[in-house]
Amino acid sequence: MIEEDSRILTPDMVLGPPRKGIKLTYTTDTRPTDSIRENAVGSDLFICEGMYGEKEKAVKAVEYKHMTFYEAAQLAKDAEVKEMWLTHYSPSLTHPEEYMGEVRKIFPYAKAGKDKMSVELGFEE
Repeated sequence: MIEEDSRILTPDMVLGPPRKGIKLTYTTDTRPTDSIRENAVGSDLFICEGMYGEKEKAVKAVEYKHMTFYEAAQLAKDAEVKEMWLTHYSPSLTHPEEYMGEVRKIFPYAKAGKDKMSVELGFEE
């Protein structure tokens, strides 16, 4: 509320109706945690580490404190995000898109992130 020249101006005089904000969650260099899941709940976009796509590297992911594509997809599913981009790949992973079919069985709205990838997030009206 602002008072100017004996007039009272209120937010409803200059703003539209309340609306849901845009939520982006980004995480990397970590194992899956409850706090990631809790913070990602309802995100419009979840950008998440996916160091390994190869299922046989799950032990390595634990050892080096990273996530597999499938762990990231489960976080996205549990957090009910709208879309997930995998990122932060192992240097040995040259074709992440090869694993996306299996990832999308867990979370259908997953994409393999790549350089210069972008999206415009809009408000729900």
